[in-house]
Amino acid sequence: MNETLELMMKRKSVRVFEEKPIGPEEKQAILNAAMRAPTAGNSMLYSILDVTDQTLKDNLSETCDHQPFIAKAPMVWVFLADYRRWVRKFQQAGCENIPNPRLSDLILATNDTVIAAHAACMAAESLGIGSCYIGYIIEQWEEHQKMFQLPQFVAPVSMLVFGYPTQQQKDRPQTSRFPQKMIVMENGYHDLTEEELQEFYPDDKARAFYNRKYISDFALEMVRSAEEILKNWEGK
Repeated sequence: MNETLELMMKRKSVRVFEEKPIGPEEKQAILNAAMRAPTAGNSMLYSILDVTDQTLKDNLSETCDHQPFIAKAPMVWVFLADYRRWVRKFQQAGCENIPNPRLSDLILATNDTVIAAHAACMAAESLGIGSCYIGYIIEQWEEHQKMFQLPQFVAPVSMLVFGYPTQQQKDRPQTSRFPQKMIVMENGYHDLTEEELQEFYPDDKARAFYNRKYISDFALEMVRSAEEILKNWEGK
């Protein structure tokens, strides 16, 4: 296995960091990697917020499901789907009948944003810097919009916190993944059989997952925020 594949296979989320800052050279290297990520038509439909203010970090640790480790992370980046630059450029260039960004544009911008985030994630990993994705940044839309002065056509999609992992975090086992046969299909989609579904996830664990991740308060808040983001995006 080559070095890159080994790095990808060993990567895991890190939530406890050493009290050690990330140097400017390492930070810039991670940014460079993020900005070289694949992007639709080289349009780079994202922006990156480098959150250095401790008060903002403290606030994020509360608004993102009360996770104190966010406030302690040496580096916090919020990744924004951003179509605003292009709408303003279209206007400046005198384009006619410019529509507001549509759902398809939001999906495309979301793809760009997440790809850039993961490029940053893996670049950090290569430097010995751990990271953790924070999906809760999608929640509390109005609060985060106000917190970061987000204008129309700009919305948070993902957040990464970075830092050097403690020895305990380095030694902690990885979480498992589903078997490949449950995920990879050739040439067309097919439903898993009843037996495969049961192998995929036992019923008791599936019910717990449903209650915890699909109908919980935070899940419903994420639904509400996503609907409000789409309204903002489409100018409704």
